[in-house]
Amino acid sequence: MTTTEVVQLRNQRECYAGIRLYAPDRTPSAIDLSDNTNRWGMPPAAERAMRAVGSDVCARYPEIYASSLKEALADYTGVSPDMIVTGCGSDDVLDSAIRAFTEPGDRITIPDPSFAMIPCFAQMNAATPVMVPLAEDYAVDVDGMLAEDPSVVYVCSPNNPTGTAAARASVEALVERTRGVVIVDEAYAEFADADLLDLARSRSNVLVVRTMSKAFGLAGLRVGYAVGAPALVGEVEKSRGPYKVSAMAASAAIAALGDDLPWVRQHVAIAVANRERLSLELKHRRIPVLPSSANFVLAPLANADAIALRMRKSGVAVRPFTNLRGISADIRASDGSALRISVGPWAEIEGTLAALDQAMA
Repeated sequence: MTTTEVVQLRNQRECYAGIRLYAPDRTPSAIDLSDNTNRWGMPPAAERAMRAVGSDVCARYPEIYASSLKEALADYTGVSPDMIVTGCGSDDVLDSAIRAFTEPGDRITIPDPSFAMIPCFAQMNAATPVMVPLAEDYAVDVDGMLAEDPSVVYVCSPNNPTGTAAARASVEALVERTRGVVIVDEAYAEFADADLLDLARSRSNVLVVRTMSKAFGLAGLRVGYAVGAPALVGEVEKSRGPYKVSAMAASAAIAALGDDLPWVRQHVAIAVANRERLSLELKHRRIPVLPSSANFVLAPLANADAIALRMRKSGVAVRPFTNLRGISADIRASDGSALRISVGPWAEIEGTLAALDQAMA
């Protein structure tokens, strides 16, 4: 062992020992429906705003805590700017919130399956992730989520990767009964019939986290935010630190929230319609599909890894999952695997279905 290796070993944090880098297969594909981003691109006004940002602006630091963006987000969500915290994507906001509301060793309860980065963020912040299986009907297990007396309760609605929405009554029960903070991840809220934003407006222990990477088509610019009581978002802002949203990203996001809201809503409607068409096409192929309120569908399918690999070799990318828990017995894949297929323009979906047919043949 070299001296360098000894130093690195001695400086490794114990809580990092089991963490692996996030590494999905991102090999470029002619059709990529693997990451739930907006396949119609970014809003036109947002693109114009980004191009208009001058070199003098880029040469200086952006607003310390993105105050102009906060005002635009406050108008969009119906709250005051002091109830908004922004970040470099919703991942940054989630990570900062977990750091703000846990001490080392504290427990975070997480539905299983759900967003795969949450257990990683818990470990990165020396907290203990506790995975709680979803109920048979994909509902949140309220008693199970509260059994460990967690400092943070995490709920993703619509949930990734299942696409299912959490029942309002379940989330309200969590909020009423926990002594900790309830983080509601609403990355896909724009594609659902309802949201839980009002809980963040009215309850002191609820933080609703959202992103502009999905419906707003700004995934490459990394803009996330959360809504909560001023005292709550203030703690997240302390944890997050300054200058987390670039001037170019803020300008594009503000334009999308203003001039381009009709464009966003139009393409959300198209995505929802295509989601239902895609679900029907899969059912016609006798492939089961979970009910989805997001911009993707999850299809339990045996040997999903192998099928996804064959599809990628033909130029089409979808996201395979293995060992998923909480899928009803009547549609459970024999190996616990499934394909998650993002929604895009219908021509891309047709190409994806053709590749799927070929891969399964």
